[in-house]
Amino acid sequence: MSHDGFHVHGPDQHALEHQAQHGEALAIRVSIMTAILATFGAVFSFLGASHQSDAANLKNDAILVKNEANQLRTQAANQWAFYQAKSTKQNLAELGASLTNSEATRSKLTADIERYKTEKAEILKGAQTLDAAADRKDAAVGPLIEESRRLMHPHHTLAQAITFIQVGIALASICALTKVKALFWASATASAIGILLALSTLFPPSDAHPYGITPAPAAAHAK
Repeated sequence: MSHDGFHVHGPDQHALEHQAQHGEALAIRVSIMTAILATFGAVFSFLGASHQSDAANLKNDAILVKNEANQLRTQAANQWAFYQAKSTKQNLAELGASLTNSEATRSKLTADIERYKTEKAEILKGAQTLDAAADRKDAAVGPLIEESRRLMHPHHTLAQAITFIQVGIALASICALTKVKALFWASATASAIGILLALSTLFPPSDAHPYGITPAPAAAHAK
């Protein structure tokens, strides 16, 4: 109302101004919180994608190592088949030497027998070497798979954290539109849960490996 040139605010106008100032302050807080949450979400998303990429690379390495082991097994099987063929020839030569009456034939078969023995020793050594190399490759597969699985654990936790942060941002947006202060605190709670989940992967207990990973045994490499 007005009186002698002075404008006097009524109780209803004071209430409206208070609500406007309160709403503006809440909107500013919501805007700042949303920007901060978006930053956290981007960082945690990058970390989660990095863990997922590392886990996928380890799984691919495990597949490659397993394929190499299978190739070595095939080569070793070929060598063992070759060894069996030489053994058969040696047995036949020994049988022929025991049955022949010709000294010349016996001498030739005896020489063949010695040659087969020498060749078998070389083949046996090669087959055993290939088997040992395949065993080392197979032994390296397990740790790679286990490490890949462990790397995926923080990825899942970070995905959950990002979900909570997205819920917090959504609630903050609704709060900015409706000016309902309870939504602000609901947004803050959901966001805090998300941030704590993410921090649990970045700062694990002192007896745990960073990112929640327990170091796997060193993988053996076959030459």
